[in-house]
Amino acid sequence: MVVGMSLGVIWMVAQALTPAAVGRAIDQGVRAHSTSGLLTWAGIFFALSAITAWANIMRHRFAVYNWLSAAYKTIQLTVTQANRIGATLPRRIATGEVVSIGNSDVSHIGGALDILLRGSGAVAAIIVVAVILLSASTQLGLVVLVGVPVMMSTVSLLIRPLHQRQAAYREQQGKLIGRAGDIVAGLRVLRGVGGESVFAEAYREQSQELRAAGVRVGRVDALLEAAQILLPGLFLALVTWLGARFTLSGEITPGQLVSFYGYAAFLVSPLRTIVEAADKITRGLVAARRLVRLLRMQPEIGDPAEALPAPLGALELRDPQSGVTACRLRYTALAAARPEDAAEIVDRLGRYADSDATANGVPLTGLARATVRELILVSDNDGRLFSGVLRAELDPRGTASDEQITAALTAASATEIVEALPDGLDTFVAERGREFSGGQQQRLRLARALLADAPALLLVEPTSAVDAHTEARIATRLGDFRAGRTTLVTTTSPLMLDRADNVLYVEDGKVIAEGTHRQLMHSEPRYRATVTRGED
Repeated sequence: MVVGMSLGVIWMVAQALTPAAVGRAIDQGVRAHSTSGLLTWAGIFFALSAITAWANIMRHRFAVYNWLSAAYKTIQLTVTQANRIGATLPRRIATGEVVSIGNSDVSHIGGALDILLRGSGAVAAIIVVAVILLSASTQLGLVVLVGVPVMMSTVSLLIRPLHQRQAAYREQQGKLIGRAGDIVAGLRVLRGVGGESVFAEAYREQSQELRAAGVRVGRVDALLEAAQILLPGLFLALVTWLGARFTLSGEITPGQLVSFYGYAAFLVSPLRTIVEAADKITRGLVAARRLVRLLRMQPEIGDPAEALPAPLGALELRDPQSGVTACRLRYTALAAARPEDAAEIVDRLGRYADSDATANGVPLTGLARATVRELILVSDNDGRLFSGVLRAELDPRGTASDEQITAALTAASATEIVEALPDGLDTFVAERGREFSGGQQQRLRLARALLADAPALLLVEPTSAVDAHTEARIATRLGDFRAGRTTLVTTTSPLMLDRADNVLYVEDGKVIAEGTHRQLMHSEPRYRATVTRGED
């Protein structure tokens, strides 16, 4: 930024000195009939033009560098903060607002830094021109010194309402993007229940409100653009008229008149640059405030002041609040009368909610979050497949061999999905894996979770979207694949429950029965009613 602003100053000042060189060439060369004087000032004019060209090229290079750095570092900050906040981010800020930061706000922040290079040069050029004019004519110099602040004050009257309307427009834009994302994500469900037209009408009304807000921003923006043309034009006319009168009265020379006219024309550029800088910096501030609001957020689940060492050996997870224990090296199933109770228990055991849950007796709240994520993997049906090569989707770390990937696909009963693809594991997956059905996506997510090979794996309803035959194959293979590691599956499927080493039945958030599936089916009528969906 410092180098770029220095180059901007050199660029503008070299341009500001050019009219003075032309005036001196006229007075000391043409009027004085001096060839040497003409050649001297012509050489100075050429040197100033060369410096202007070089400084402009270098300034533009630094301007583009600063723009790109600001834009992409802003994206990096946003992504880092989103990862830092974690799974609670969607509950605290609209998805559309995060998308707006990545789409439009980065451009405004980059533009604010970009304009500072030209803006600093414009300020320096106006100061140089004012000094030159004051030395030639005190009255003209004062006109410039007084006229510029008056003009900028007039323009600033439009900046504040533009700032306010842009902020309102950005907020509405973020909400609309979020609504559009929700509609697209739930389009299949909306069509199924006949709610497509209702949401389409709501989106249409909200988009019209955004259009009206955009028109309000455009009105002020148009006035600002008009001011950038009108005010410098009036200022140029005033300086030219005064300079002509002073020349006729003999107060300045014809060469100085040409210089004054050149300055009057030249001043349009730095003055417009200053007005543009005010506009872009305002837009940048609006965008930066949105980013800062995101960056100020603190994770709901933080790291302890002094992290405890990670527990050693096979993991045993325990949730005292519910009484659930995922025994070490065993395949445990959790059946709950209310699915919400099972989800809350998994959140506590995976430390997505602070609780008294422990791993081998060590409180999860005393471990660093990174340690918990390495030890415990929670896989639910909200997980998504990102766009990219399928192999990288299943094995993001790139450490698994083809044999290991095949084994995980087999355990998840997903081999036929890959075999049907044109390039197998090297097939490119579209965004959110939309070329796969819901059941296929669920099986691929299960294979991805199995490949992670976490010491403790918590699966939330991993077979809810597959048919009974596929579910039976997964139930048979899952326990063998996870042998020697801790596994907890929340499910009410008899096929999955029958294969578990131990089954826990939860009602009202508490474990009320424990045993094998067959034992509970005979001894616990409430468990039997939950598993058979109320059928005896």
